[in-house]
Amino acid sequence: MDASTPRRGSSSPPANHLLEESILPTWLNQRPISLLGFVWIWVGLAIVIVTFQYGANGVEGGLSLPTVMLIVLAATMTLSVIMTLTADIGTEHGLSFAVFLRAPFGTVGTHVPSVSRGIVAACWFGIQTYLGALAINGLVEYWTGFASWPLWYALFLVVQIVNVALGIKAIERLASVAAPCILAVSLWMYYTLDGIADLEGSNIWTFASGGDLSLVAFFLINMVVWAPLAVDIPSITRFIRTVPGERRFLRRNRNVLVAQFVALPLMQAWISFIGAVSFIVTGDWNPIDVIQGQSTGFVLGILLVMIILAQWSTNTAANVVPAALNFVNAAAPHLSYRSGVVLAGVVGTAVMPWLLQDNLFTFLSYYGGFIAAIAGIMVCDYYVLRRRRLNVPALYDPQGQYRYASGFNPAALIAWFGASGAALWQPDYAYVIGFPVAFAAYLLLMRTWILRRHPQAEIDDPGDTYLATSVGRSWVYDAETRTFSRRTVDELPGKGDRADI
Repeated sequence: MDASTPRRGSSSPPANHLLEESILPTWLNQRPISLLGFVWIWVGLAIVIVTFQYGANGVEGGLSLPTVMLIVLAATMTLSVIMTLTADIGTEHGLSFAVFLRAPFGTVGTHVPSVSRGIVAACWFGIQTYLGALAINGLVEYWTGFASWPLWYALFLVVQIVNVALGIKAIERLASVAAPCILAVSLWMYYTLDGIADLEGSNIWTFASGGDLSLVAFFLINMVVWAPLAVDIPSITRFIRTVPGERRFLRRNRNVLVAQFVALPLMQAWISFIGAVSFIVTGDWNPIDVIQGQSTGFVLGILLVMIILAQWSTNTAANVVPAALNFVNAAAPHLSYRSGVVLAGVVGTAVMPWLLQDNLFTFLSYYGGFIAAIAGIMVCDYYVLRRRRLNVPALYDPQGQYRYASGFNPAALIAWFGASGAALWQPDYAYVIGFPVAFAAYLLLMRTWILRRHPQAEIDDPGDTYLATSVGRSWVYDAETRTFSRRTVDELPGKGDRADI
């Protein structure tokens, strides 16, 4: 028998603050992103500006160029393990990050970590938009003499908001165009910079600055780059094609694995390599400055357009979608997905990203710990306690099992705040502190305290009733009866992409 929400009375009930169309589970026939599409998305994501800067900081800190690349590769692949574990939440149940957090944090408590994550994503949205605006400004100024980056910031912001509001398929199409551009501009930068180094008689591979940067610290700070998306990745993977009825984890997540263990680490290492070479040759890691300093005319125009596309592509999947869905979750049903996208733009601008960019590493260090703690709680809850099973109808029921104590699960909040505080004690090691401390504290508190007072159906009955993709089914909400049911692909009411996200 499938789990379902109890049917309400005939009178109109008050609005359910847990329900909004864009945060309902996606069905198996509403997942349009292919393997290649997800690869393109990750290639587009990898050109985030901080990756250039990390590569430069590595060689500036005394590490050799090969060492920098190997550490970035290893750090990214390590984080990909956690990212793939959390990705199954979207693959299996079609759930977004914020909705899943109702299970460990409570139907109200979810807003604390999810809105925090939404604000971080919005900050990155603003930073990437600012960098894109600088590229536009450089292009226009070169050809016309007119300079006004705030104007281009506003226009670029609006264009991105419109693109993301069109839905997940529009995001995939943009990535398929932007990714080849990213590869092309990075290859141009390498060959140009390598040529300059040859003319100057220098060897980029033997460069040494004499710094004393710790290998461990450099490894851990590189994990922080994608730490926010490692917890929020279900918001994307719920749209990735999978195999209905596939119980094997690796097979069910095949498209996720290829993108996150091949495309992401290789591109991350490559972009950090370009940033390092830029610093070695020119003393500047910023690709916009390097392009403007080393090219002119038509070539300059093409390269800056590619940089603009790169910022655009990164923003859509990594920043705007997570921010919008987390804001929608907090304000449902009064905030739609498209309104959430607009709100992400407003927040991203309000934090003044042009100032935040100057304090980027401080920003990264402080949020790394609390993001790692969320990841620890998610992995513990989904795999150790619930064994990948979820009572999805209860996630949307204000009076259901995830209400805990007035909508809050004190175990998750204590574990999160405690682990985040411990991580702040050593911000350079935030991830390796925050993740295990949160994992252990949450597990202990749940088993010795919360589960005794708040029984969880999927833990008490760990059968197939609370699985979805693994048993070839999708969670479907019927607005007329206000109930959930699980249906096979053949039983789904319609096929195709979602209308919005």
